[in-house]
Amino acid sequence: MSIREEIEAAKLAGDFITIEGGVPLRGEITVRGAKNFVSKAMVASLLASKKGETVSVLRNVPKIRDVEVVSKLLELHGAKVDVDVEKGQVTIDVGHLSQPEIADVDTLAGSSRIPILFCGPLLHRLGEAFIPSLGGCNIGGRPLDFHFDALRQFGATIEKTKGGVKISAPNGLKGVKIKLPYPSVGATEQILLTAVLAKGKTELKNAAIEPEIMDEIDVLQKMGAIISVDTDRVIHIEGVEELKGYNHFSLPDRIEAGSWACAALSTKGDVFIKGAQQSDMSTFLNMFRKIGGEFDIKDDGIRFYYSPDNRSHSIALETAVHPGFMTDWQQPFVVALTQVEGLSIVHETVYENRLGFTEALNLMGAQIQLYKECLGSKACRFAERNFEHSAAIVGPTKLQGAEILVPDLRGGFSYLIAALTAEGKSTVYGISLIDRGYEMFRDKLTALGANFK
Repeated sequence: MSIREEIEAAKLAGDFITIEGGVPLRGEITVRGAKNFVSKAMVASLLASKKGETVSVLRNVPKIRDVEVVSKLLELHGAKVDVDVEKGQVTIDVGHLSQPEIADVDTLAGSSRIPILFCGPLLHRLGEAFIPSLGGCNIGGRPLDFHFDALRQFGATIEKTKGGVKISAPNGLKGVKIKLPYPSVGATEQILLTAVLAKGKTELKNAAIEPEIMDEIDVLQKMGAIISVDTDRVIHIEGVEELKGYNHFSLPDRIEAGSWACAALSTKGDVFIKGAQQSDMSTFLNMFRKIGGEFDIKDDGIRFYYSPDNRSHSIALETAVHPGFMTDWQQPFVVALTQVEGLSIVHETVYENRLGFTEALNLMGAQIQLYKECLGSKACRFAERNFEHSAAIVGPTKLQGAEILVPDLRGGFSYLIAALTAEGKSTVYGISLIDRGYEMFRDKLTALGANFK
């Protein structure tokens, strides 16, 4: 389907938002639990098999589509799921799991990439798992080979079928030594969820160590797992006989907080983000300050604002795995850079296609040039692979309203920022995708005084 056809389809579905830009965002909003953690913690609940202790309670849960998708998947496998939207709490009882019909699981194919993480827990609890075709954002390769290779090492048998993958473990799962070729967040999560009940010890080298991973480890430890983390990206897991349910308060969503911070700066506004935490955003805060943004850190959140007394400065920015600058911050940050004086350079080293969203920004008046070369401190894994993964951004530029189509989750929110910053009216199509990871963003736009319908 062409972009024009997708826009027409979104029009018919009422899946769009019209924004009158040029209005500074001002006010207070709240960010709750991290999208990149909450859904994974819900999957971890499957591991609880201890008699009488199979109930898990997850708090500070946002109202986002990924929570709905995982809830449905859990229910298909026999779990009882109660979502209290007002409290932001999910209660999951996995005391009576069962194999679902493949056709039922298939109905959720393409909704999310979360189903791949069901593999380890379902192998432990039910002996086999069926994973449907996966969805998620088209931002570059997120190879499932990392997942399948790890599962095979644990002793799993993988059979590709029409519409998905069937996985079994006829001889059970045993601890192994694994070194990831790249510190993949998804693969690290897969190995953790599999190793905690595998027989023996597992050593994972070159692991991802994002805050969301650390929070997942906290959850697994509450359930009875034995996990230690070394300073050199090495994680050791000792398999145990059984795990119990947990009660946990999710860490806040640092990606959402950074996205709204970029919106505050781009629109020359002033936004207090309740729930945002300094410790998980230190790399972002440094860059935000470098380009002229101001922030005040409070006990219950962070105030982000534009100050006319500050002169903006262009920067050279390189995304990286934690503790580097997070790739999910890059897209909203690029919009902010279009309003910064001078030439800024962005080198994307995590996802090879994540800069494709800039084409629409150029149509709105931005001056962004993409390059296949590594415009960073050193060559990355995409060097000489024909991907446009570096960008030169000239600013400040006046953005003009336009019709634009959401390409992916983070790119979609970035288009909202661009529309809020631009002069005149913009229509952003396909905004339902943004609901996957940004809780009640329309209500938050209203709270900040945005002019939209």
